[in-house]
Amino acid sequence: MLNLQEKNGSDPELERRFEIKLLVIACLILIAVFSGIKLGIYTLLHNAPEGFFRVEMVSKSKMSSQGTPDYILSPRISTPEKHLWQALPGVAPVPADNPLTQAKIDLGKQLFFDKNLSADRSLSCASCHELEIYAGGDGARVSTGIMGQKGDRNAPTVWNAAFQKRLFWDGRARSLEQQAVQPFLNPIEMGMSSEAEIETRVKEQPSYTALFAKAFDGNTEITIDKIAKAIASYERTLITNDSPYDEFVRGDKTALTSKQLSGMVLFEEAGCIHCHFGPNFSAASVFNSGLELRAFPANPDQIDSNYSFTLDGEDTSVWRVPSLRNVALTGPWLHNGQVDDLNEVVRIMSKAQLGKSESRQFQWAENRLGVVENPDLTEQQVEDIVAFLKALSSKRLVQASLN
Repeated sequence: MLNLQEKNGSDPELERRFEIKLLVIACLILIAVFSGIKLGIYTLLHNAPEGFFRVEMVSKSKMSSQGTPDYILSPRISTPEKHLWQALPGVAPVPADNPLTQAKIDLGKQLFFDKNLSADRSLSCASCHELEIYAGGDGARVSTGIMGQKGDRNAPTVWNAAFQKRLFWDGRARSLEQQAVQPFLNPIEMGMSSEAEIETRVKEQPSYTALFAKAFDGNTEITIDKIAKAIASYERTLITNDSPYDEFVRGDKTALTSKQLSGMVLFEEAGCIHCHFGPNFSAASVFNSGLELRAFPANPDQIDSNYSFTLDGEDTSVWRVPSLRNVALTGPWLHNGQVDDLNEVVRIMSKAQLGKSESRQFQWAENRLGVVENPDLTEQQVEDIVAFLKALSSKRLVQASLN
């Protein structure tokens, strides 16, 4: 009986070992918890944007004497991830089969200004693309070809075309070389009957022989392929990266006014940036690997019927996205030059492409009422966006337009 009681009684040694085990388990749990907290804090600190935990307000008294107040551009205030604004490079990409040389550029320039390459010898490439007065366009609603014929397209600027991978309004040309030949053969534009006739017109002028030899390693043969390559080479030098916007992006905080900065913010927030992005402000540029064309107008019901934006009675047509660089200098605007006020262009695009309207759509589901609205831009917002668009103008071209 005594032996049985001793067997069933508590063993101090076993109890002590059990308590030690519990203590060890508790310590392990605490270590795991603290390790998890430490890992979480490290992850948060590692992934948080710079300045996330330090917001330093800068007094308005620290305003610059010129340009934008410092407090607007304080680098210590963190912001959510935004669009990456980029300046335009000073050199355009060059295809492997048409390396850029000064001799080829010089030849291309002479061809660009040569009126002998039109059927009646009255027009050159420069006739519809006046480099300085009209910033690479012609200032007309639609261009005028040989014998006074009127086309149905507004002349796009040739400046910065080297950064576009779709040329012409309908985007049919995929390189400057392809684009260079087509106006010569268009019966309304320069009216040449064939590529052979273009070659003959060049061969008629003795001065070209030496120029072609210098540009093409001593080969004096004159072909349409060489003509196109020379003109394309010259056009690849037509770059404007001297705008106030470029100066701002490269670090000059005073380059843009507060109004232009407000327009820059609205340009992104309103959605303009979805089609006009990258250094050349175009989805059809070499900086974009996605879609280069857009339907316009995407919302035809929003557009005033006074504007004839579509073809053959269709509601919508498809166009390449033009660059907005120097846009303030190249009016009238849009593919058919129907609009002569840049503020109105902004209003039209906000309705036609962004679907902005004063109307509301109500949604009723499961006894809950929702509203979908995308209000029109206010006049102040339109003015601010236009101010930003003007900041995309080359300083050199602005000065030339004033002379």
